[in-house]
Amino acid sequence: MDSLLLLLLFFLLVTTVPSKSAADDHHVDCPVSRCSRDDGPVVQFPFRLKDDPLHCGHPQFEVFCSKNMTMIQLSSSSGLFPILIIDYEWRKFDVYDTNDCLPRRLLNFTISSNSLFHVHNSGWNSYSHYTECPDVSANLTLLNCSTAQNFNAASIMPISCLSVPGHQVVAVPPSTSITEFPGPLPTCGTLGQLYLPVRRVYLPNFNEHLCELDDVLLLEWESWDYFPQCQNCTAGRGRCEFNNTINQLECYPYPRVRIPQMPPPQHPKGHISTRHIIIGVSSACCFVLIWVVAVAIFFHVKQQRNSIEEKENQIKVEKFLNDHKSHVPTRYSYADIKKITNGFKKKLGEGGFGSVFRGKLPNGVPVAVKVLSDSKGNGDDFVNEVGTIGRIHHVNVVRLLGFSAEAGKRAVIYELMPNRSLEKFISSKDQSNNALFDWEKLDNIVKGIAKGIEYLHQGCEQRILHFDIKPHNILLDHDFNPKISDFGVAKLCSKEDSIISITAARGTVGYIAPEVFNGNFGSVSHKSDVYSFGMLVLEIVGARKEAALTSGITNEAYFPELIYKCLIQGEALGLELINMDEDAEIAKKLVIVALWCIQWYPVNRPSMKAVVRMLEGASENLIMPPNPFASATSTQSQTEQPKTTESS
Repeated sequence: MDSLLLLLLFFLLVTTVPSKSAADDHHVDCPVSRCSRDDGPVVQFPFRLKDDPLHCGHPQFEVFCSKNMTMIQLSSSSGLFPILIIDYEWRKFDVYDTNDCLPRRLLNFTISSNSLFHVHNSGWNSYSHYTECPDVSANLTLLNCSTAQNFNAASIMPISCLSVPGHQVVAVPPSTSITEFPGPLPTCGTLGQLYLPVRRVYLPNFNEHLCELDDVLLLEWESWDYFPQCQNCTAGRGRCEFNNTINQLECYPYPRVRIPQMPPPQHPKGHISTRHIIIGVSSACCFVLIWVVAVAIFFHVKQQRNSIEEKENQIKVEKFLNDHKSHVPTRYSYADIKKITNGFKKKLGEGGFGSVFRGKLPNGVPVAVKVLSDSKGNGDDFVNEVGTIGRIHHVNVVRLLGFSAEAGKRAVIYELMPNRSLEKFISSKDQSNNALFDWEKLDNIVKGIAKGIEYLHQGCEQRILHFDIKPHNILLDHDFNPKISDFGVAKLCSKEDSIISITAARGTVGYIAPEVFNGNFGSVSHKSDVYSFGMLVLEIVGARKEAALTSGITNEAYFPELIYKCLIQGEALGLELINMDEDAEIAKKLVIVALWCIQWYPVNRPSMKAVVRMLEGASENLIMPPNPFASATSTQSQTEQPKTTESS
């Protein structure tokens, strides 16, 4: 018996000794170094210096020594970042900016999807108060606000190195409401979204925590199994571990142990009987069974409740469709939608509303099919979109060709716009877009958008307020003619109603009119769309700035106000102009019209009918508007000026 146990122990010892691969046997120990003799992070696997052996690290983790700093290039276009700390135990490292302006470095920062490291991100916890922000990177929206006021709200984080006196560049969570900005409310434009490091700071005088931007970016790398050295190891049912002694990864194959047959053991007194084991196993099985039954009952009740709610919602949708048979287009089954999209094979885009797929109707007409992701909701957006756009027929409004309204599976079918959205062109830095979008083309696009909005306000049986005019919602056909789309938050009202009521702010930050989120500026009306149109035109014009004007973030952030000052002082607008006289006249006209449209008070803005007349006229016939960036008091004193604009 003893000899058999000794034989078994010897067999286990032999089969569990770690074995190195043949490729590792000839490798010498990898060096451990620093860029600075007494300071700076230790450089070891997976990090490596340029002259270290190839097996001593990974090319993506190659670092450089410069002025006693350890530098790393995070992507092909990122430049070099100095490393502050490397934590090998938790596989994390911190980088910073030597000029103390990390947000500027991260504006155009991207890391390849196949990179072995990535920005540590936990998102933004929408269920907690903003003061409970994590000490990690969060997806934030950058706003360019024309104001001298220092924001101190918990969810508004100023970026001092990008701001100048009288102007604020701030970062806010995507879920931030515009009402959280302290008054008087500024005029803000959106720079985009990016991940920025966030940390909590404690204010002892106020006994509370606030969020502020950190100056250190935290990155992390995946477990060793994702490294090339471990691919064959994990595929061969082994484990890959780091050997600190030689500073290398090693593969430890799992042992295959065959246990010899042993005689039945002799149990001493007091051993656990088979009866006790059966009772214990039976009790555990009963507990698991009860738990499984309880979970099944819970999900069954939840499914039944959702089913009842969906039936009620479907009744609501069917009632609406029956009441508006003469206004809605062709209805398709969900099976038809699958055939039209060839099984949802080619996706054109995706957003909070759902996904858009390319398809073709039975008659061969190419279409875009939007499958709504909130089909289990109350169907309000679906009813709103079909009921609104189904009755519209205008060259500058996208045409609704059909829909599917089966319970839980709703979709809408639009004419296909081959050139996608306007946003793709005005945000692109591709110089070839200049040939596609000369100033005459931009002028025609702006006129088309204005005529489309005028039709929504005046050309339908009921006035349609869009409430979300922005570049993403302007689609371009094969001739680059604009078409307004996405009526999910639109609202119908009679033409006689100059004022409407809404229960909550709607639209996109940067394009929302002030009165939509603050009643002190006036009542919500069709003039709210006029404001959004003005911000859209300024963004279109701002996309054609010369390189000299866009060299700094300050000019980028406050372009509308700079343009207004140039007009007042009779200076050149600083735009890309090919045909100097013709292009300059078009640009001046677009800017003046846009500045009229973004007046803070609705009464100071022209109607869309007046806007169309202004755009079709000459720039020398336009009157300069009041300063839309002045204080609320000075803006309110100009209430007599728009009367001339309305009738012009």
